Amino acid sequence: MSNHSGLRSRRGFLSAAVTTGLTTNLFTGRLRGANDRVAVGFIGTGTRGGDGLIPMFLPVADCQCVATCDAWKDRREKRARQIETYYAQKSGQGTYKGCNAYADFRELLDRKDIDAVAIATPDHWHVLVALHAVRAGKDVYVEKPLTISFNHAKVLRRELQRTGRIFQYGTQQRSMEHIRYGCELVRNGRVGTIHTVEVLAPCGERGGSTEAQPVPEGFDYEMWTGPAPMRPYNDDLCRKPWPGHYFTYNYCLGFIAGWGAHPLDVAQWGLGSDHTSPVEYEGTGFIPKQGLYDAISNWTIRAKYANGIVLNFMDDHADRTKFIGSEGWIAISRKGLDAEPKSLLKSVIGPNEIHLPVSTSHAQNFIDSVKSRNPTIVPFEAAIHSDAISHLSNIAIRTGRKIRWDPKQEVILDDSEASKILERPLRAPWAI
Repeated sequence: MSNHSGLRSRRGFLSAAVTTGLTTNLFTGRLRGANDRVAVGFIGTGTRGGDGLIPMFLPVADCQCVATCDAWKDRREKRARQIETYYAQKSGQGTYKGCNAYADFRELLDRKDIDAVAIATPDHWHVLVALHAVRAGKDVYVEKPLTISFNHAKVLRRELQRTGRIFQYGTQQRSMEHIRYGCELVRNGRVGTIHTVEVLAPCGERGGSTEAQPVPEGFDYEMWTGPAPMRPYNDDLCRKPWPGHYFTYNYCLGFIAGWGAHPLDVAQWGLGSDHTSPVEYEGTGFIPKQGLYDAISNWTIRAKYANGIVLNFMDDHADRTKFIGSEGWIAISRKGLDAEPKSLLKSVIGPNEIHLPVSTSHAQNFIDSVKSRNPTIVPFEAAIHSDAISHLSNIAIRTGRKIRWDPKQEVILDDSEASKILERPLRAPWAI
């Protein structure tokens, strides 16, 4: 499939009419008031997009879900019906029609009535789809991890800055009350001076069949592969409950990023480090040599911030971020908080202490930001700096060397070979 008229160089930007409280999207020409609904399309409607994001956005009162897109025909049509059924039941009417299904995300982006998109494609598509969307004048909600090419993420940053588009990262823990409270305890010195952060994330998988199989009817494998290297179709790669693209290096970094993004984001938030990343990385990991899955499956990384704080990042069955300080520790996970001493968990954050931004719904937070043009709870700078930790951990393991990183210039120091891994070539005709 051709690359559709050269990446859509059209510019979308916002002009605020302060005196009226209205905003005009000059790409679409739509005038939006405070009570208008934001029209959202969903690109990538598999398990994460269809079972995760769509149900998360549907209850948001000032959001209207209007389109689905997926390379799988049955998925995009099923999710469109899911949306229409929800609205029909909500309105008390027998039927509702108003959600279109697309095979090509560029056709969805051509719709001038769509304000924003939620992107839950396989990892290798995240930045490229987001770039197309931003250039088409859409705000973007992007599932984690951010990218498989750190250098491509920097291009997305430039386009977000140029166009003024809103960005939300899919690290939903920032919209969980207990995680915000745990990070506030850390930020307000309840465990004293932090010297170590321990981050645990589930390991990746090994194995997977490499046998070529016929492409299933109703699946556009060419589009699904997109900018990644083409290889023969295989069910293990594309459609198991945990499809192998999560663990196959041409399409991902593996769970060192795909799951690690969540507890790493908590570490960054708790440390107040959304503007930076550790400056040194070293460690070991296992890279499978047999089977389909060849991303790092197990890892142990020791990283260090410029201020001396050590980040130990390891695979485990848990998903946890533990802040260890001079006067105790606080462990934060999706399940809850733990601390030593236990009395920390009853601590009250005073009115003059640090209070982190409040979000009780990641979807609502995104929609609110689309309407207000204020930053989301996880803006782009938070996403790229936490994502950098996964990239540099991956590079340290693959090179077997200590990696030194300049988080201001966003370059690897004194290692040209390692620096090349920050880039990923794109299969023609796709281009950044």
